[in-house]
Amino acid sequence: MKEGERSPLLSQDAVGQEPPLSKSSQLTPCHLGPALQERWAWRPGLGGGQAPSLPWGSSCVKCLTFLSNFVFSLLGLLALAIGLWGLAVKGSLGDSWGAPLPADPMLGLVLGGLAVSAVSLAGCLGALCENACLLRCFSGGLLAFLVLEALAGALVVAFWGPLQDGLEHALRVAITHYQDDPDLQFLMDQVQLGLQCCGAASYQDWQQNLYFNCSSPGIQACSLPASCCIDPREDGASINDQCGSGALGLDEDAAQRVVHLEGCGTPLREWLRRNMRAVGGLAIAVVVVQGAELLLATRLVRALTVRKGAAESSGVGGAAAPVHPGRGPRDLPAPKSAPE
Repeated sequence: MKEGERSPLLSQDAVGQEPPLSKSSQLTPCHLGPALQERWAWRPGLGGGQAPSLPWGSSCVKCLTFLSNFVFSLLGLLALAIGLWGLAVKGSLGDSWGAPLPADPMLGLVLGGLAVSAVSLAGCLGALCENACLLRCFSGGLLAFLVLEALAGALVVAFWGPLQDGLEHALRVAITHYQDDPDLQFLMDQVQLGLQCCGAASYQDWQQNLYFNCSSPGIQACSLPASCCIDPREDGASINDQCGSGALGLDEDAAQRVVHLEGCGTPLREWLRRNMRAVGGLAIAVVVVQGAELLLATRLVRALTVRKGAAESSGVGGAAAPVHPGRGPRDLPAPKSAPE
């Protein structure tokens, strides 16, 4: 029989079917029946199949990593937006182009929010897309945060005494530059209103301010900020900015009926001592959360690495594997050739 001619012994049912397998040919889904083709398509580790999914425990780790980083990324973006808004309101953004970075607390909020949001987004996307590279970047950024926080905590503990001793000096600097920086003015007012005090050591410390000094020619001469007053609202809805007018020129008996005479240095140190445990507990909680996220990311990277190795060893996307229990492609009987 010539090559290419159809044997008359073959039945008509063989017309239109795929050619039979030879001993050297490779098994493909086309040679299988419909039921086996469906099993071939969805069985992990076979050609045309999907890569094996993560175990149940690793899937839970993936979900926890995604959710925690999603929340932290939102918080970081919120801090970034607040910082940019504060810089825009004060005009620091437009005035600082081409100039040194301004010494503004809002700039620290912007940089902190940018760093937190970038690292958290890397972890969020790495967990969602199961990308080991992004997860390693996230782990490196989180490890850098932990190192910086540990250094900051060690410095605070080591210099806690000198920091407390320097509180009065810091308050005097704030008094001197009270009108120069709106953020410093707001912070000083909140300290004096919250602790019900005035000045650093006493209310007379405001003599060091250029505008409140009694020798100043301005309308604020011999006056005190409204935050020094005993009743700054004077039973009204808004703060009366003139409640401390002329208070520096009064004697102590007359001044104590209008403003607080005690300085803020001692009350501020006592407030820090009372709230030191709360601040330390909050810092420890943040470190614990970051450490848990680092462990989750490390475990997820390990699970992805194990899955990748298992996929490569089982030949995902490569040659065919057994499709029948106990029988492989080479175990299938070779088809009989048609008689000449």
